[in-house]
Amino acid sequence: MREVYLDNSATTRVCEEAAQKALEVMTEKYGNPSSLHSKGIEAQHELEAARKACADMLSADSGEIYFTSGGTESNNTALFGAARALKRRGNRIITTAVEHSSVIEAAAELEKNGFEVIYLEPDKSGRINIDDLKKAVNDKTILVSIMAVNNETGAVQPIENAGRIIHRAAPDALFHVDFVQGFGKLPLKPKKLGIDLLSASSHKIHGPKGAGILYIRKGARIIPLHYGGEQQKKLRPGTEPVAAACGMGAAVKALPDMQSENAYIKDINMYLREKLSGIKNITINSGEECLPYILNFSAVGIRSETMLHYLEERNIFVSSGSACAKGKKSHVLKAMGLTDKQSDSAVRVSFSRFNSREDIDILVNEIINANNTLARSV
Repeated sequence: MREVYLDNSATTRVCEEAAQKALEVMTEKYGNPSSLHSKGIEAQHELEAARKACADMLSADSGEIYFTSGGTESNNTALFGAARALKRRGNRIITTAVEHSSVIEAAAELEKNGFEVIYLEPDKSGRINIDDLKKAVNDKTILVSIMAVNNETGAVQPIENAGRIIHRAAPDALFHVDFVQGFGKLPLKPKKLGIDLLSASSHKIHGPKGAGILYIRKGARIIPLHYGGEQQKKLRPGTEPVAAACGMGAAVKALPDMQSENAYIKDINMYLREKLSGIKNITINSGEECLPYILNFSAVGIRSETMLHYLEERNIFVSSGSACAKGKKSHVLKAMGLTDKQSDSAVRVSFSRFNSREDIDILVNEIINANNTLARSV
């Protein structure tokens, strides 16, 4: 039975280029990059090449890229590091109600520690209103964290206007963007948009798990979360995850042309939308203006878990939402105003360059079968 993998927002299959580079570094260029002998220098050269590849994707300087273990660590470092660095200047932090849990939960923890956290609510499309951001930013604001692309629906936030608004009203505030679902898919340049901190992850772009990056604009200061080494300017000390980081660099280099790839993915997305529109009890939760790599829909009346396992038995892999939530109800869909029936029936399909229309045909056929045979319980 053919495998149809459509859960690429949770993780992606490692591409050949990234797998080979990680293997090469683990088995041949395995020195500690902090060692002063030739094996260490060799590993350091590989690490810096990977750093440059990630920097080039953002039109940034290599010195502004710090390797982490992934998006969650990058987000936590950005939020806690910025809040601690700027706490004497104010206590207001602004984020949105539809962020990834690694931002939502970090913000909640900061709230417990005396910071005022403002959660901007989205409209029905999942986007925040830029006027709400204008009203929320004041001279006490020290940090704003807004994701570029929502991991459950693909909704794209108005990042292009946010930086200007933030820095005009609160010049000392830092602007952080969770770019985990947009890295390699959207042509975002942090310097041009006034972004001070940015997070990205390797395993969302066909790189290995265990690596991510945090972009920190030159001149921006945050407090480190960890201590005990000179690596990465003491901001993220400890031996770097060299093989995973180099695999990430190779995955970045292997990314296809962004414009043509987006057109290809959009075609698959629209093909699925067209097919789903003809099925009874299906509602689509992702607007057409969303990033095409993600499509969220509800088979109303059939619980998400029931649908997922039905499809899994047929070698089709999708998701009910964020993998980090592990089945908990979606705070994103709730914030968007979806009914409990829609939320409890939500399915997320997420695409990559390795998917095709044939995958969609197989998926839709089984959704039709499920829709006709599974008992409705919600």
